[in-house]
Amino acid sequence: MRSDKVRGPVASAARVTHKTAGRGGRGSDVAPSTRRKARWSQERRLEFIDFRLCWDGRLNRSDLTDFFDISVPQASLDIARYTELAPDNLAYDRSTRSYAGSENFRALYPSSSAGRFLNELFASAAHTGDAEPGMLAFQPAVAIVPSPARSIDVDVVISLQRAMREGTGLRVVYQSLSRPEPGPRTLTPHALAHDGLRWHVRAYCHTRKAFRDFVISRMLAVEGVAPAGPDAKADLDWNTLVTLVLAPHPLLGEGHRRAIELEYGMTRGRIELRCRKALLFYVLRHLRLDDDAATAPEARQIVLRNRAQVERHRGSAARES
Repeated sequence: MRSDKVRGPVASAARVTHKTAGRGGRGSDVAPSTRRKARWSQERRLEFIDFRLCWDGRLNRSDLTDFFDISVPQASLDIARYTELAPDNLAYDRSTRSYAGSENFRALYPSSSAGRFLNELFASAAHTGDAEPGMLAFQPAVAIVPSPARSIDVDVVISLQRAMREGTGLRVVYQSLSRPEPGPRTLTPHALAHDGLRWHVRAYCHTRKAFRDFVISRMLAVEGVAPAGPDAKADLDWNTLVTLVLAPHPLLGEGHRRAIELEYGMTRGRIELRCRKALLFYVLRHLRLDDDAATAPEARQIVLRNRAQVERHRGSAARES
């Protein structure tokens, strides 16, 4: 059994991107720079310029030539094109022979957001050695709270992806929560999900005649292809969106409540969060909202304003197998 130690969604996504970049799927002998050159359009290079100016404050032609493996004339054309689109965002600094972001810089692309910047730092700090280089030049020190890694069989993930793509069922060996020994299951998978700690596959269980969540790291082997069951359109819990109305805990002090409003980006003391009904159990557990009375206000910090409505959805949603 071939397995990868998977720690989180960002690390996993980076790992898969590198290994499936070639046309062959399971790994390519084509150099990373050649793969980047083949698939990065000028629009992508303009995003790179925007990102570097936003977060590093400067850019030169070698940044483009090194990252994308393009010629110096092409890099000059890209910078000239960016200057046409956002003339107030950069100026040439003759002393450093580079372009500097201006004081009035305004990001041209959504990919220059704070979220993308922090994701770049996360991917780097997660030590995904086989991931492609990120777009950052300078990286501050970053630490990630450790969590146990889970072994996932590469062949299992490949089989799940192929079954979802081709619309087939799979016969797998699965370690369920209800039985001491692993046993056979026939599933029709249609989606992947991450609960903050583990990767799941959303699938129709031919034994229970219902859609359930299956933890991928508990799948020991794939024994073969099977006839497909109902597809994603029949998975009502997956296709139903539930709105959670969040607010600061009313028993917190005024300053504490204000801090929570700022942290969550609340407007008028509340914010709405939408999630799939199939993932509601995990969201409530992650936010410490699965039990109103179990956690002190200082530890929970937020409350669920529409709990009665959400509980009706939670009560009818299927859990993981």
